[in-house]
Amino acid sequence: MCNVFSKIKKAAVPVAIATAASLGLSAPAMADWSPKKPVELIIMAGAGGGADQIARLLQGLIEKKDLSPRPIIPINKPGGSGAEALRYIQDKAGDDHTILVTLNSFYTTPVIQKGIGVDVSNFTPIGRMAIDTFVLWVNSGREDITDLDSYVAAVKAAGTNWKVGGTGTGQEDSILTAMMEKEFGYDVTYIPFPGGGTVAKNLVGNHVDSTVNNPAEQNEFYRAGETKPIVQFTAERLPAYPDVPTANELGVNMEYYMQRSINGPPGMSKEAQDWYINLFKTLFDSEEWQKFCTDDGLACHEWLAGDDLGAYHTQQIALHKELIETVGATAITGE
Repeated sequence: MCNVFSKIKKAAVPVAIATAASLGLSAPAMADWSPKKPVELIIMAGAGGGADQIARLLQGLIEKKDLSPRPIIPINKPGGSGAEALRYIQDKAGDDHTILVTLNSFYTTPVIQKGIGVDVSNFTPIGRMAIDTFVLWVNSGREDITDLDSYVAAVKAAGTNWKVGGTGTGQEDSILTAMMEKEFGYDVTYIPFPGGGTVAKNLVGNHVDSTVNNPAEQNEFYRAGETKPIVQFTAERLPAYPDVPTANELGVNMEYYMQRSINGPPGMSKEAQDWYINLFKTLFDSEEWQKFCTDDGLACHEWLAGDDLGAYHTQQIALHKELIETVGATAITGE
């Protein structure tokens, strides 16, 4: 069952993109187009979560490095597990001044919520900034939980009284929660919050019993000794957590990853798309971004842009449809 999850990462496509950066051109050399007004950077998740942190880091680097003639303005639209943001971008067709930071709900939300009328394959692919990862977290006060076996035992003992915090129907953590329920044969109560940052705070406050947050969302509390990682859902141990085993190491074939990419509305002009590709490739290559990736458990070694990113999206849409069929949409939504 879990093989489909490992495909999420492995189905990347060869990189053969000729961006301005790869050709050695600078931003001024691409003078055909540049923003004429502030650019909306839409975040399909709530404040404090991984997508929000990434968007605001990128916005800060753009300002610091003076990479845009007009401001880039982050705007959170987390409603409906990203449906609000996706519909907003769909309705901005042809707009060169609106872009979107995505999660895997970019793929799953339109499948689960068909009524929103969104086809993300029509969006304009710009650049994939990272592949994000997932870690199982509990409060540091749970001295009875020291490894995956003791975690599973605790969950089974609690039954549906065990509360798993997440960010909503069809979001990545709800998928991974459903995957774990099926793998280990237990049922939990899934509690959605507006964003990953809120989820992390609720774990610290013992309002939920566990989460499968991205590292960036938990690291502040982990470094403060308030939460602890139990297992990583990655092929190999992340440099940020050298002492935390992967599920694969423990004999559980379970991997899951999340793409972090930038996309524009349907019908964005080619000139604008090229300008944004150049902008985000510059950020991708920056020392600041690469350090963030290493410190916060993201994989940022492979850049995808334009048509290559579009091909990756096509593969991921198909894989997530398969994933939903494997786990079951009902398990994901909790209905």
